[in-house]
Amino acid sequence: MVATAPDDETLPQYHIEAQTSLVERQLRSLKHGDAFAVLDSYGDIGVFPGPEGLYFQDTRFLSRLELTVEGQRPMLLGSVVQDDNGALSVDLTTPDIRLDAGDETSIPREIIALERTKFLFRGTCYDRIGLRNYDTKPRHLRVALSFDADFRDLFEVRGSDRAHRGKRRVEVTAENEVTYRYDGLDGRLRTTRLRFGPKPVRLEAHRAEFEVRLKPGDRASIFVRAICDTVDHGRDGAAVVGSALPFTHAAYPSPRREDGHPKGEGMTFALAYRDARRDLRKATANITTIESSNDQFNEAACRATADLYMLLSRTPNGVYPYAGIPWYSTVFGRDGIITAMMTLWIDPEIAKGVLRHLAATQATTVDPAADAQPGKVLHETRNGEMAILGEVPFRLYYGTIDATPLFVMLAGQYYEQTGDLATIAAIWPNILAALTWIDEYGDRDKDGFVEYARETEKGLANQGWKDSHDSIFHADGRMAQGPIALCEVQGYVYAAKKGAAKLAALMGDDILSERLKGEAERLRKAFDEAFYLPELGTYALALDGEKRPCAVRSSNAGHALFTGIAYPERASSVAAVLMSKDGFNGWGVRTIAVGEARYNPMSYHNGSIWPHDNAMIALGLARYGLKAEAARVFEGQHGASLYQEGRRLPELFCGFIQRKQRGPTNYPVACSPQAWAAAAPFAFLAACLGLELRHDRNRIRFRDPILPAFLDDVLIRNLKLGDSRVDLLIHRHGSDVTVNVVRRTGHAQVVLLK
Repeated sequence: MVATAPDDETLPQYHIEAQTSLVERQLRSLKHGDAFAVLDSYGDIGVFPGPEGLYFQDTRFLSRLELTVEGQRPMLLGSVVQDDNGALSVDLTTPDIRLDAGDETSIPREIIALERTKFLFRGTCYDRIGLRNYDTKPRHLRVALSFDADFRDLFEVRGSDRAHRGKRRVEVTAENEVTYRYDGLDGRLRTTRLRFGPKPVRLEAHRAEFEVRLKPGDRASIFVRAICDTVDHGRDGAAVVGSALPFTHAAYPSPRREDGHPKGEGMTFALAYRDARRDLRKATANITTIESSNDQFNEAACRATADLYMLLSRTPNGVYPYAGIPWYSTVFGRDGIITAMMTLWIDPEIAKGVLRHLAATQATTVDPAADAQPGKVLHETRNGEMAILGEVPFRLYYGTIDATPLFVMLAGQYYEQTGDLATIAAIWPNILAALTWIDEYGDRDKDGFVEYARETEKGLANQGWKDSHDSIFHADGRMAQGPIALCEVQGYVYAAKKGAAKLAALMGDDILSERLKGEAERLRKAFDEAFYLPELGTYALALDGEKRPCAVRSSNAGHALFTGIAYPERASSVAAVLMSKDGFNGWGVRTIAVGEARYNPMSYHNGSIWPHDNAMIALGLARYGLKAEAARVFEGQHGASLYQEGRRLPELFCGFIQRKQRGPTNYPVACSPQAWAAAAPFAFLAACLGLELRHDRNRIRFRDPILPAFLDDVLIRNLKLGDSRVDLLIHRHGSDVTVNVVRRTGHAQVVLLK
């Protein structure tokens, strides 16, 4: 997702600055709806430079929030995001505190415990600071919170410079409230209201002070709410709350007694916490779950599930997995589609929401500034000031070559599993528009391949999933000049047309169905002739504008297996290149193989390892019966997760060779959590099991299943097919696998095919 400028000597375009690494300090992430928070281990914001903040709709609404006791920062005892990502829990204690220079230690360390709980709900960050006195005598403490709101656009936080900004002001608006206001150049008023309970003894524009008196064993609490809000004044100055902001979430209101007086911030916190947890339980109540004989994999699966449902946001068209925190907490077409594909067997509602939302935002006109043409599927949407003003092109941006065929491909997969004809019928005009775009706009020179070339210099230079400026190159390191036809995109188009042919027949258009079948087969043949390089034993990374192959060994070739465009006789050779010592480093398949001209294990796309990429490769290997290779990729990625906090797979990590007694090397600005990385464990398991769900045959099939060495048993609960629900116990006997039906409702068949 990082695009850079064409000149290797210039700073990258839309670059994420990295003077500090996201892995230098343990950061904590929370998200709800369009709000997310990046916090340090204390639950603070902005104590040190970095990406910490409370963000709402691509703007940082809180840039500092620091807790001190008697002017000193507490000592950290423990910090953890709860298993379901519902809240951050932090345990702290006071250090040795001298109240004045003449005293001995006035408050010894470790006698005052502080417990901090933070969560997000409906555009508001809730913070409870609990204190307890474990001393044998009373204690009097001065507790302070320092705060600020810079209203920086997310792209500014990432490193973009701006010549002009709007006007910011701050005032104490009540005895327990401070309000920050930012009048943006885009005509929007953004506000952060900080409300405190109990009333501070001293309240200033950037600081609140409290006096806490605790008898032995006594407890006390301080509550803070940071409420984010946006009002669009429009060009005519008329205030319209939430105008053009489809995902706005109003702050949770203060509850009131029957006589109309507030019940207090403590009750507000408690009710919001209750409702936030109810929302989480409701979201995951009916999904398929996994439990295995390996406790570490269970932790990884639970963390992946929690991450997925934290990243889900409700749109007017259903749920959508936002791409990742901190840089990509918004709708991305490609990311959402691939996440939906990998979790289709876990929860098809994700795919349904993705399809409906991308259909609703599909381009209908030609707009070069947005890289849009009729039928094209969205790449990215942003609601920040810079996007609204056009300083970055991402308000509604369509500069992606693969989201459109992937959209059609997902529609075919979704119907095959669910039989949801109503959804397919509703988006059928969008599917037809996407197919038209593939042929009329995607295939620029009418050679049968889909190519890209950006329409605006502000747009992304490369428009596949590897969208760094230097990610598409020739064997000698020269950058490929467009229009560029990527290897994997041809596979997506092939699979899209195969799937759409079945949907067309379903919709009663047999002529279109036959035409699409023929086009898919012609594309497969042309792809093999143009992209397969016998001297490399794999497919070219891409074809440049002169139709010259980029003879580079890359992970992109694995997507040809994933989509089925590869002829069966090519599969073993492609797999051998992917799994060679140059391609596979022990943790996963590198994006670019060792020895290629631009190989760099620390790069974003030219030698790093991405879990979602490896998951798609594993599915491709399994598709061609290469289950041992798929299991090896699964084992490598599981091994990598053991070295990550919470067993969470990050967006990517470096491609250095696996070394004994050491984990993988972190990438400095990788998003974590990331939606398609969170979805990857479910794809790895489905690949190894050869899991297929077909509504038309009422059949759950396991095709030549295998389990990696770290799994002896897997229990799948609530696997859904139509009206049927089954629980399945899968057991490994050496290299053999058995499948037992533990519980079944409905009449779905469970078939084991060797």
